[in-house]
Amino acid sequence: MDDADDEAIDPFNPFPEPVRLEITDILDLHTIPPRDVRRVVEEYLCEAHRLGFSSVRLIHGKGRGVQRELVRSILARTPFVVSWTDAPPAAGGIGATIAHLSPANHHTSIADQ
Repeated sequence: MDDADDEAIDPFNPFPEPVRLEITDILDLHTIPPRDVRRVVEEYLCEAHRLGFSSVRLIHGKGRGVQRELVRSILARTPFVVSWTDAPPAAGGIGATIAHLSPANHHTSIADQ
């Protein structure tokens, strides 16, 4: 490395490149900072839809219901979300939401609205 490379590295950012995660049908929001939840949920839904998932489980926790309402407001304005409901008790109950997605060939992105 030369001096220019040293200056471009941020010593406080352990992940200078985007971190790629495997997309599954479950997204646990407990580890996501509150300021990032909206963006993460929107991106996750788009990718899950692109991959052809027919339903996903978003784990937001029980708490006071703030995250739950945020998640459901995103679902309400996402055109390819057909419906949603509380998860069954064994899958998180009111601490998680199951969202049903339309087939990927009917794709309209959130940004298209």
